[in-house]
Amino acid sequence: MATEAALKTPTDLKSNATKTAAEALNAILADSFALYFKTKNFHWHVSGPHFRDYHLLLDEQAAQIFATTDAIAERVRKTGNTTLRSIGDIARHQTIKDNDESYVAPDDMLAELRDDNLKLIAALREAKYIVDEAKDNATSGILDTWTDEAEQRAWFLFEASRKG
Repeated sequence: MATEAALKTPTDLKSNATKTAAEALNAILADSFALYFKTKNFHWHVSGPHFRDYHLLLDEQAAQIFATTDAIAERVRKTGNTTLRSIGDIARHQTIKDNDESYVAPDDMLAELRDDNLKLIAALREAKYIVDEAKDNATSGILDTWTDEAEQRAWFLFEASRKG
């Protein structure tokens, strides 16, 4: 019978510190999947006079978010921890709320995604503090990139939603 010890990747980082960092990264991973799916949902269901622009913007953003998920999970594994295993596991860890409405106005879509990206940015900044405390330089560096990408998404969503 396999045990979790079989998945214990060797690392020079202290296990208590990496566990805390892994918990922060797993929460970010869950929120990234939730944000990815919400962004794709809105991409599929956007309508109105700005359809093409919003449709393409949301598809680009969804692809960028999805591209981070593997890197996040692999950072957790590289530090000797385990990561999310299922949709249920994602649901237990996510803080970004799903949107199951049958219709969402385009302006509301952009505002909701902007706010969700800002929430993700806050989690990324908190994780940066945690991994810096753990002396996990590699994760710290990549968190800067993910933060910058989320800031750009929030900025684009803000600008796309402006009137006039």
